[in-house]
Amino acid sequence: MWISRRRDELAAAIMLLTRLPAWPVPGHDEGLTARAVWAYPVVGAVIGGIGGVTALIAQWAGLSLLVAVLLGLAATLLATGCFHEDGLADFCDGIGGGRTRERKLEIMRDSRIGTYGGAALILSLGLRAAALAAMAPPMVLAVWIAAGALARGGALLLLAVLPAAREDGLARSAGAPPLPSLIAGWAATTLITLAALGASGLILVIAALVASLAVMLLSRRHLGGYTGDALGAAAQAAEIACLVVASSLWVTL
Repeated sequence: MWISRRRDELAAAIMLLTRLPAWPVPGHDEGLTARAVWAYPVVGAVIGGIGGVTALIAQWAGLSLLVAVLLGLAATLLATGCFHEDGLADFCDGIGGGRTRERKLEIMRDSRIGTYGGAALILSLGLRAAALAAMAPPMVLAVWIAAGALARGGALLLLAVLPAAREDGLARSAGAPPLPSLIAGWAATTLITLAALGASGLILVIAALVASLAVMLLSRRHLGGYTGDALGAAAQAAEIACLVVASSLWVTL
């Protein structure tokens, strides 16, 4: 029973965070999505692995590291359906373009992208590509796996600390994650990072925490809580911070 529940939660996380195929979940469990947060870092590591493997294959095929990294990023975008990128763009448009809390939330629901969102996407993709292309090639896969896990683990900070900013929406309907699931998610994040990078990966844990904390403070100040877009923005910020810090640690000589 315990294994089947964890399997269903992992499937729920895959279906929420990616467009990758997942096994069917039998029946309807109202608390499944909330309990599945422990698996977010696991799914994030898989996404990072997809990007890293794609980049390494492209480089082995004779392409430059920058082109290989861009192809890896394209692979991750296909795998996730730009899920977190969409959240980042909406979040930046909302807090940048609205004057009141209500207006900011309204802008974030608008499917059109604005100046703040467009600039955020350019910087997100540019910083990630530049950071990965600056690394020693053997480290790209390991760092990308760790960063993928840390990005989703960082987003859990908002779920743990903030209330939902809306009475409806995906984040609200998912329900409040139970504390054991959050703790398991953070444990999974740390274990994946240590397995990929060893003790030096703890520096990336700190980087992800700082970036997620910054988004959390912005969400609390501007929105009074978290939204699904805020979670996506936190994941993007944490991943960017990890990759930028990693590029200074494992830079190409």
